[in-house]
Amino acid sequence: MKKQTHKIASVAPGSIAEELELEPGDVLLKINDKEIEDIFDYHYMVEDEYLVVLVQKADGEEWELEIEKEYDEDLGITFENGLMDDYKSCQNKCIFCFIDQMPPGMRDTLYFKDDDSRLSFLQGNYVTLTNMKEADIQRIIQYRLDPINISVQTTNPTLRCSMLHNRFAGEALKKIDTLYHAGIRMNGQIVLCKGVNDGAELDRSIRDLMRYQPYMESVSVVPVGLSKFREGLYPLEPFTKEDACEVIDLIEHWQEISMKEHENHFVHASDEWYLLADRPIPEEDNYDGYIQLENGVGMIRLLKEEFTEALDHATGDETLIKTVSLATGKLAAPLMLELAEQLKEKYPNVNLLVYPIRNDFFGEMITVSGLLTGQDLAAQLLSVELGEKLLLPANVVRTEEQDFLDDMKVSELEKTLQVPIDIVKSSGQDLLDAIISGN
Repeated sequence: MKKQTHKIASVAPGSIAEELELEPGDVLLKINDKEIEDIFDYHYMVEDEYLVVLVQKADGEEWELEIEKEYDEDLGITFENGLMDDYKSCQNKCIFCFIDQMPPGMRDTLYFKDDDSRLSFLQGNYVTLTNMKEADIQRIIQYRLDPINISVQTTNPTLRCSMLHNRFAGEALKKIDTLYHAGIRMNGQIVLCKGVNDGAELDRSIRDLMRYQPYMESVSVVPVGLSKFREGLYPLEPFTKEDACEVIDLIEHWQEISMKEHENHFVHASDEWYLLADRPIPEEDNYDGYIQLENGVGMIRLLKEEFTEALDHATGDETLIKTVSLATGKLAAPLMLELAEQLKEKYPNVNLLVYPIRNDFFGEMITVSGLLTGQDLAAQLLSVELGEKLLLPANVVRTEEQDFLDDMKVSELEKTLQVPIDIVKSSGQDLLDAIISGN
């Protein structure tokens, strides 16, 4: 095993680390004579009231520091690698993997497949469990690293091996039993592939996962995303309206059972199913506190509720006259059009122009805003009215870099379209504020 080096990136003012004259560039070697594997080891070790910390200074000199502090008091250090370890990559070859459906020539980070339980805890990523050894499971239990988000796909071991192209994928399901018996909270995900893990297989998977309540807190069912770059990959078909209706009916059947037995809905269909089926989005109570929001479950309902509440509390202004544009993926566009009409109740002279953007880059079957590119936005917005400014949802860009998936900068798009761009956070209040505020 390689020796970990944990270089300090910053030291908080007034912290213990500053008092001890630690500086960016110093390297943490050991705590209480033990090497640190990752950020969880670090946080676990520094909780003690008495520490012996070994640090290597930039000139190579080693300092051994004895520290007395309050229990749980932080040292005030952040590290260059937030995880304090290399990310674990995915060794599967899933038939539905979106990374395999991306064109060449994009930035390197977009091709990295992570399958790291620590990122599941820190960032909400989903893991397949196939990359985890018994020691990894025991660390989750020891440090109570929950909830853990698990890409289940199916509880049929043979089918799971086939879907993940990993002969150990079925055996990995037993790790759910270990986590369940240890009381570790979990959330599950099923990426549904037509003719593969839907129908009777989906029914079986939901039934099996229901048995892990209450520690398995929820399961989401999302349709596979299919880009136009699938040459040589497993032949998957898009779901139809009829398919979506059948999926929703099955899920709602199990929701009724779960409500009777556990007083929660447990299994949830992502918003895409309801839009494809042309059915109303469920009411807020159906989402159990939006536990699967990051998986596209209830995002439309939440935004609608938040926008309505924000509008209810707004004083309104009949004298405010302006035109603002908003571009989004085709999935969210119907809701945005509805909110644009709702806006007129309080701001009758404010026009919100909504533009659904067709995803030419990845293919028209990709309808979420998070996969829009700068070039598609530029091409489809260049000849339309944009008003005083253009609003874009925050998930279309990387926050710090302010660039799109195709590396076009927001500033480049502004120059091309000759309009100020406002990147809007996800809440309904943020959306309303962005519409009615100045540039």
